Amino acid sequence: MVIKVVRGNPTPEELAAALAVVQARAAAAATQPSGAPTPRDSWSDPSRIAAHRLPAPGPTSWSRSYWPG
Repeated sequence: MVIKVVRGNPTPEELAAALAVVQARAAAAATQPSGAPTPRDSWSDPSRIAAHRLPAPGPTSWSRSYWPG
């Protein structure tokens, strides 16, 4: 693994912290089987949208349809 600093002048402590994060992520990715499903991100989880009730129909319901109440 090669890490190259292209901008700035990081301290040795900052480089060590960045390298530790990269190594931890690589180790976590290596422990999962290659065909294993990845955990679903909460932003793409459809149950996040369905968890709220839809507004009741009516003449002003269009204005409340985007933001859950």
